Amino acid sequence: MLSFICETGYDTNTSKLAAHFAGVTQTTVCEALMKLGYARISKADGSQTLDLQLDALANADVAPDQVYKDEASGKKDNRPGLEACLKALRKGDTLYIWKLDRLGRDLKHLVTTVRNLSERGVGLCVLTGQGANIDTTTSSGKLIFGIFAALAEFEGDLIRERTMAGLAAARARGRKGGRQFALTKNQIRLAQSAMANRDTNVADLCSELGITRATLYRYVGPTGQLRDHAKRVLNIEKQPLPAANTAT
Repeated sequence: MLSFICETGYDTNTSKLAAHFAGVTQTTVCEALMKLGYARISKADGSQTLDLQLDALANADVAPDQVYKDEASGKKDNRPGLEACLKALRKGDTLYIWKLDRLGRDLKHLVTTVRNLSERGVGLCVLTGQGANIDTTTSSGKLIFGIFAALAEFEGDLIRERTMAGLAAARARGRKGGRQFALTKNQIRLAQSAMANRDTNVADLCSELGITRATLYRYVGPTGQLRDHAKRVLNIEKQPLPAANTAT
C-alpha cells in the first residue's frame, strides 16, 4: 500500500500518515493476542513454591500480571485461579502451563478442558514434562493432543470393560455389586428392638451403632418397623398385596 502511494504521486505527509496508521493497526492486532499463564502447587503450607513455574512462564514471555495461580490439589473441582484464567481467555489467546498435570485433574478432565479451549479458538502450550511437544496452535501439537484424546477415550473404555467383567464374575459367584450396607443383621435386630421401646434415646443408639440418625431411619422406623434397607439385609421378601375381592 505504501509503495502504491509513493508511485502514484501522493505527497510525503500522506505517505507518513498512512505508515503511521498501518503501524497502529499492526500493533492493535498483536496486543489483542495475549499470552496467559497458569501455575499451581498442591500445598499452601510453605513446603512448595511457585518459583519454578513462574520462571518458566517468564522465559516464555508471559507477563507476571497475566499469570493466574492456585494453591490447591489438582483433584479439587474448586480452583478459583483456573476458573478466572479460563474466563479471561479470548479467541486467539494462548494459555501457557509448566506441565500438563498443572491443568487437569486426570486425563479425561485435561482432554475436556483443552477441547473446550480449542472450540473457543484458544491455544495451549506446555513448556516442559511429557507434554512439552503439545502446542495446539501448531499442526503437530494438534496431532499429539489428538493422540492424548484417543488415549483418554481408550482408558475410559477399559475401565468400563473391567467393571462390567468384575460385576459379571461377582454375580456368577452369588455376590451382588454396589454399596455395602451400614448395618449387619444383628445390628438391625438390635435397632429394631431398641426403637420399639419408647424410652430409647435415639442419639445414644446411633452412637452405639456408629451411624448417623439419617442412616438409622433408613433401616428402622421410629416405632421399630423395618424399612427396605433392613429387609434387603435380612433377605425378607416383600409380601404381595392380597387380590381384590371381585365376588358380588
